Amino acid sequence: MKFGITLARANPGIWSTLTQRADELGFESVWIPEHLVLPANISGSPHHGAEHPPIPPQTPVFDALNYLSFLAAQTSSIRLGTHVYNIGLRHPFVSARAAATLDVLSAGRLEFGIGASWLREEWDAVGWDFDTRGARVDEALEICRALWTEPKVALQGRFFSFDEVMFEPKPVQPGGPPIHVGGDGKAALRRLARYGDGWIPMNHTLDMLPASLRTLDELWIEHGRLGRPQVTMSYTVTSRDDVERLADAGVDRAIVDPWQRTSGALDGIARFADEIMSKM
Repeated sequence: MKFGITLARANPGIWSTLTQRADELGFESVWIPEHLVLPANISGSPHHGAEHPPIPPQTPVFDALNYLSFLAAQTSSIRLGTHVYNIGLRHPFVSARAAATLDVLSAGRLEFGIGASWLREEWDAVGWDFDTRGARVDEALEICRALWTEPKVALQGRFFSFDEVMFEPKPVQPGGPPIHVGGDGKAALRRLARYGDGWIPMNHTLDMLPASLRTLDELWIEHGRLGRPQVTMSYTVTSRDDVERLADAGVDRAIVDPWQRTSGALDGIARFADEIMSKM
C-alpha cells in the first residue's frame, strides 16, 4: 500500500513544511486540490447526498501545477499529485505545457489527477458549456497525450483545431505523467480505460469498489490495455486493519490526513508513519 497526504485540510501556510516532513518520513506522495476560479455563488456538491458546496468561495486557491513545482524544488523523492485538476477548463496546450514542465523539473515525479468538474458556475464563468465538459475533457486528454509522445501533432477536433505543432521538452516519464481519472460513473471509467493510468473514486465506499472495478476491468480489456490501473482513494486510516480492508477492496494508494487541525498536522504525519507505515 502506498500512502499519500492531502494538503486540502491544512492551512496553506504549512504546505511547504508539511510536504518536506512527509518526504523525510517516507510518504509516497502529496496531493493538492485545484480550481481555476470560485464563483461568489456556488451551488451543488461533488458528494452524493450533500446539499451544500464543500468549500466557501473565499477559500485561497493556488495554481496547482505551479505550486507543486515549488514543492518539487524543496523535496527529493515524494511524488506530486493533483486531486484533481480541472483539465477541461484550460486549452490543452496550457495543461500539457504546465504538466510537462513540472515533470521535467521534478525528475519525473508528477501524478496527474484530472476530473471533469462538478461546479457548473465555474464553467459558466469561463464561458464554456458545462453539459459538454466530458467530451471536452476527452479531447483535451487526447491532445496532451499526443503532445507528450509524438514529434508533431495536428488536430481538427470538436473543441480544438490546430495545424501541425511541435512540443518540447517531452516529460521525463515515458508517455507522459500518469493520468489518474477522478469520478465515479461509467463515463469516468471509460475515460480512464481510453486515456488514463489510474482511478480516483470520489464517492465510493469500500463496499462499492469491487463492482466498479469489475466494470473497469471489462472496459480496460475492451480498449486493449495491458496490466491494470492504479486505484487511489482518500480514506481515514487508523489501524493495520484499515490498510488490509483497503488492499482487499483493490486500493493501491491511500490518501490520508491524520490530523484534526493544522496545528497538529506535523505531529499527525509523524505518528502515522510510526504507527502505520513502519508496521507495513
